[in-house]
Amino acid sequence: MIPRYTRPEMAAIWEPQTRFKIWFEIEAHAADAQAELGVIPKEAAKTVWAKARNVTFDIARIDEIERETKHDVLAFTTHLAEIVGPEARFIHQGMTSSDVLDTCFNVQLTRAADLLLTDIDKVLAALKKRAFEHKMTPTIGRSHGIHAEPVTFGLKLAYAYAEFSRARERLIAARKEVSTCAISGAVGTFAQIDPRVEEHVAKAMGLTPEPISTQVIPRDRHAMYFATLGVIASSVERLATEIRHLQRTEVLEAEEFFSEGQKGSSAMPHKRNPVLSENLTGLSRMVRAYAMPAMENIVLWHERDISHSSAERMIGPDATVTLDFALMRLAGLVEKLLVYPENMQKNLDRLGGLVHSQRILMALTQKGASREDAYKYVQRNAMPVWRGEGDFLTLLKKDPDVKKHLSDAEIEERFDLGYHFKHVDTIFKRVFGES
Repeated sequence: MIPRYTRPEMAAIWEPQTRFKIWFEIEAHAADAQAELGVIPKEAAKTVWAKARNVTFDIARIDEIERETKHDVLAFTTHLAEIVGPEARFIHQGMTSSDVLDTCFNVQLTRAADLLLTDIDKVLAALKKRAFEHKMTPTIGRSHGIHAEPVTFGLKLAYAYAEFSRARERLIAARKEVSTCAISGAVGTFAQIDPRVEEHVAKAMGLTPEPISTQVIPRDRHAMYFATLGVIASSVERLATEIRHLQRTEVLEAEEFFSEGQKGSSAMPHKRNPVLSENLTGLSRMVRAYAMPAMENIVLWHERDISHSSAERMIGPDATVTLDFALMRLAGLVEKLLVYPENMQKNLDRLGGLVHSQRILMALTQKGASREDAYKYVQRNAMPVWRGEGDFLTLLKKDPDVKKHLSDAEIEERFDLGYHFKHVDTIFKRVFGES
């Protein structure tokens, strides 16, 4: 995490104080369950809560202990014992470090997912508002970057809305999958701790018991979580790339908001660059990169090793913090996006009507021309237009083969721009549930 791309709400989830607070809650809830089962004295469990519930843990002291013990959980329980006193001997009964670490990690990932879901909702709200604003704003659709057929700018934003709606559902599923708790002891057999302790801790922490763990919670759950973040990041980049292309000087159909006093270049005072979109592209690459170590973490030796641990200490905070920042930046970008319908129309008109070529092709076949002949007639009139040697409509009206099948009025009818948008309402209803 670096401050430049970090929002405080997400950063707070990964702060050491938060982590130690969660560790304490796991240990204290486990002590409660142990007390109810008669394994430890009930007064001991009450003392744990009474003395440490509202404490601010001394991070420097924990670090000092860890430098000697070379073990983070032992360093924490030692510090906790300094706070709680003699009753601390009943803490961590029958548990192993991974019970604390894995359960805490999943609490953090669940909380991070909740923030990310809120972020996606903001992106969706911005996309929906702007999509309806430009529902019928004509613009050119492009394939291979080349003019194809007309679309509306609202449809471009509706595509993104549908994609982020799917992203939201995937994140809900990933959150559910990673929201498990393991308090099963060494190698996961519950030999030293009752499974009911796990059930109690899981309920208290808002998780579900892991059906079967080794000494760690299976990492396929985490791999799916981080892979989901990677897919969401790709959706961020897809929309950012669209905006970058639309802001090119030769296109300029849309543009990032440029604030008063903003500077585009240290050398060229005239520049207005798509810096936010480019930034989102870079951030998306990083989030996707974190998915790979998460998948490699699935493969552990036997019941447990810690080859996954070092990677997760980085990818947990970094992936969630980076995506959180990117989603909020994207929401603001869409909200303030400058849209230029007049430039969209100008670009639509650049090819002299070639965007209607498929309609002419279809009309010719419907009037009896073979598809091969129809394609030939249309293409031979389209190519001169590419070279700037006339407009498409005039050339078609002069072509004797075209005239054998279509009257001037029938040709002109196929140049109706509105024809391309006759099903926009249907698409919007499918995407937004309203038209």
